[in-house]
Amino acid sequence: MVALNLFVYETTGRALAMGLFMAVRLASGFVAGLVVGGLLARFSAKSIMLWANVAQGGVMLLLILAPESLVSGALMAVSVVIGACGTLFMVALRSSIPEMVGEDRRAWANSLSITGRSLAMVAGFASAGVVVSLVGYTAAFLLDMATFVICAVTVALLPIAGGKGAGTGRPGKAGMSGMSGTAEKPGRAEKSENGGKGGPRWRPVAFLALAAAPGLGLMVALRGVDAFGSSSHNAALPIYSTSLDASNPAVFVSAFWCVWALGNIGAQQVIQRYTQRTGKTVGALGFGYGTVVMSAAFIAAFAGFPLAVTAVIALIAGAADGLTEVAYTSHLQTLPATLRGHAFGLSATFENLGFGVGMILVAAALDRFSPLSVVGWSHGAAIVVAVVFLLRVTALRRAGTTAPTERAGGAEQAGLRKEQAVEGRPDRGDRDGAEVSRG
Repeated sequence: MVALNLFVYETTGRALAMGLFMAVRLASGFVAGLVVGGLLARFSAKSIMLWANVAQGGVMLLLILAPESLVSGALMAVSVVIGACGTLFMVALRSSIPEMVGEDRRAWANSLSITGRSLAMVAGFASAGVVVSLVGYTAAFLLDMATFVICAVTVALLPIAGGKGAGTGRPGKAGMSGMSGTAEKPGRAEKSENGGKGGPRWRPVAFLALAAAPGLGLMVALRGVDAFGSSSHNAALPIYSTSLDASNPAVFVSAFWCVWALGNIGAQQVIQRYTQRTGKTVGALGFGYGTVVMSAAFIAAFAGFPLAVTAVIALIAGAADGLTEVAYTSHLQTLPATLRGHAFGLSATFENLGFGVGMILVAAALDRFSPLSVVGWSHGAAIVVAVVFLLRVTALRRAGTTAPTERAGGAEQAGLRKEQAVEGRPDRGDRDGAEVSRG
């Protein structure tokens, strides 16, 4: 993204074009988040991940080979494909992790994945300037294309079932029949899931079930508000860095994100050891507390503390960010396979919407207000929603300990079998609001 943004700016000579490029990429990701649940109901996660990488590699090749007169069109194609396919890949990967490694190891797998992504971010940001300045944009885009090819080959080797998505299999039919307690006629539920004559019933079933889990709905909403806050510190960092050192503003930005990544990686190591030793996951409460700490740390990063203190703050922000990522992903993975893809798709939509709207509002606000004030109210909103979320989850947990039979009844009313709801063991902290409940 560093090379692409620089290339857009150099090619067009307008900052507005770079903003349009990012806006189209976010909009494409937003739309992809709306449709990915349906795609996962029709195609295997493995095929979606594979073709998402093939498409991204192909569009990079198109950009490399495009004549000068078609570069603008190629850049637009890149922004659409990268935005949409990036969301499709991430949702398909996250929703298929429980099938790849098993329910008991999902937190470990998520932590390992996030560690790898953090290391790749550090390597990518650190190498982008060197590659572009020494060997040019073409070499950078060829390197980019090679990473998509490597990822596609890796996906082809992943141990994921090769059939259609979760929404078409027998578990989905059993879940539908659970509403009436009687067996469905062969093929009836399958047509409904696949949008046949019975209509695309998978969508209302998914959203009705999500609406019946208020803890989960608030969790996804908090993720969107968190993305809104993230847009503020991403936009404010270059401005704040320039105020610290106008002659070389990139130093502070690069150092901040490197320390942030180290904190993220360190948190993943702690989480992996914690889950291996105790068999527990951080759960939804960990997501809420982590969001509060992360948002508070990002606000403090712009408060003008000495650089050594700011480095510690960046480390804490990275660690808290890593904690929230694992907690959030692992918690959504406790949903049954028929709903998991829809939940991750809805989450991606909220995240892209929050970040996109945030970039517009924050960019306008930074013209009039200081970075500290803009980041303060943006991440302050995330803290407020996180506190509401923590209170709601705590209430759900208390209700769950006093009325376990009510919780099971709520799952049945949502059309899910008990064994399908993947509620997890209470002693592992899995039941923090992802289970379908009327509570």
